[in-house]
Amino acid sequence: MSVGAGRISESPLSATWRPSVLEPAVLAGIDRRGDEASLDELAALADTAGAEVMGRLVQRRDEPDPTTFIGKGKLDELHALIHATEARLVVFDDELTPAQLRNLEERLKVKVVDRTALILDIFAMHAASKEGKTQVELAQLNYLLPRLRGWGEAMSRMGGGIGTRRGPGETKMEVDRRRIRRRISKLTGDLRDLATTREVKRRGRERSGVAQVALVGYTNAGKSTLMNALTGAGVLVADQLFATLDPTVRRLRLPGGRTATLSDTVGFVRKLPHDLVEAFRSTLEEVSLASLILHVADASAEDVEDQIAAVREVLGEIGAGGIPEVLVLNKVDLLSEGNRAAAARRHTEAVAVSALRGEGLDPLLERLEAALPRPPIEVELVVPYDRQDVVARLYREAEVVSAEPDTTGTAVRARVREDQLAWAGGFSVRPVARRSRIG
Repeated sequence: MSVGAGRISESPLSATWRPSVLEPAVLAGIDRRGDEASLDELAALADTAGAEVMGRLVQRRDEPDPTTFIGKGKLDELHALIHATEARLVVFDDELTPAQLRNLEERLKVKVVDRTALILDIFAMHAASKEGKTQVELAQLNYLLPRLRGWGEAMSRMGGGIGTRRGPGETKMEVDRRRIRRRISKLTGDLRDLATTREVKRRGRERSGVAQVALVGYTNAGKSTLMNALTGAGVLVADQLFATLDPTVRRLRLPGGRTATLSDTVGFVRKLPHDLVEAFRSTLEEVSLASLILHVADASAEDVEDQIAAVREVLGEIGAGGIPEVLVLNKVDLLSEGNRAAAARRHTEAVAVSALRGEGLDPLLERLEAALPRPPIEVELVVPYDRQDVVARLYREAEVVSAEPDTTGTAVRARVREDQLAWAGGFSVRPVARRSRIG
C-alpha cells in the first residue's frame, strides 16, 4: 500500500500486488461441488490481471481450514508446487481472513492474494470515470483496512516487519489506519454527491416518458458488443473480464417507433466481492429502477446455466429480482446447429443472437418492445395537421396503437401515463369524447 504526505494512493492495493506481464502464478482453492468451474474462472481473472498460470491445486472439502484455508497436507503440496514451477504468486479462489493471509505468506514465502484482491485490482486497472475510480478505491480501502497486519511481506515496507506487535511499526500502522478511515469517509461523501447528480439525470429521463432498459450479464458475455450493435454506442469491446466498468446510457429506438434508454452496467461473476457490491451499489441501483432487464448470457460457455443463476442472485441482492427480464443467449454463432437447438429447448423464453455478427437483433428488439410495461391509460384524440409534433412525441414517449388521417387532423389511438394526459389532451389538440382507463 502506498501512503505518503498524508494521502492514500488512488489504487491502494497496487503497492501490495500488481503483477507484471506473465508473472508466474499458482492457483489454489477448495472444491465444494465436484467441479473446477470456479477455478477456471479464477484462471481467466489472473490472465486478465497479467499473470501466467503455471499450476493449480484443488482440495476437496466442504469448509476451509480456519488457519491456512487448505489443510496441512495440501499446504505442503502447494509449497512443493510453487518451487517446482518457480511461481512468485499464489492466488486463492476465496476471500482469505487476515490471519489466513498472514499464515500463508509466512509458510509459503511468496506473495499471496485472494479472489477479492484480484478482482479489485482488475477493477482499478479498468476504471476510467471519476465515479468508477472512486467506487473502486472505496472498495479497496474497505478490504485493506482489517488486513494491515496480515499483509506479511508487503507490510515490511511500513516499518515494523512481519508480525510486529509494538514499537514504530505498530505506530505507523495506526497512523495508516486513521488515514484510511479519513479517506473512506471522503470517498463515501464523494459518491453520495455523484449519486445525487445521477438521480437528477434519471428523474429527467423518467419525466420524458422514456422507458429504461438495464443491460446486465456475466462478465465477458458480450454486453458491450450487444449495446454497440443495438445503439452504435462505441463502447470498448475486449475479450477480457471486466473490460468495461463505467455505466453507459444510450437511446434505443424500437420497431414501433417507441424509444427507450439502454444502460450498460458492470459485469457479474461468482463470489462478487461484498465490498465491491457495496461500493457500486449507487450505480447498480440504476438496474433496480429500470422498467426492464436485458439479461445477456454467453451461450457458448460450458457453465452458462451457473452464470445465469449467478447474475440472478446478484439482481436479487440489489433489489432487482422482481423486474421483468428478457434473456438473451449471445454468441450462438460459436455453437453447432445441434447445440444451438439444444440451447433453444432449454431456454424457450430466450432470444438467440450473435451481437458480433448482427444475427437475431430484429427479433430481440421486437421482444423488448413487447416486454416493456404498457402505459395504463388509453386515449383517442385528433391532432390537427399543424400539430404533428404531438404525434411524433406520442410515438417517442407513449404507445401508439393506430394513427389514421381524419378530416381535421390525424386520429390517434394511444396508451399514455397519467402525467402525459396534460400535453396529450391540451393545447390545440382536440380530444375525442371517449377516454377510458385500462386496468
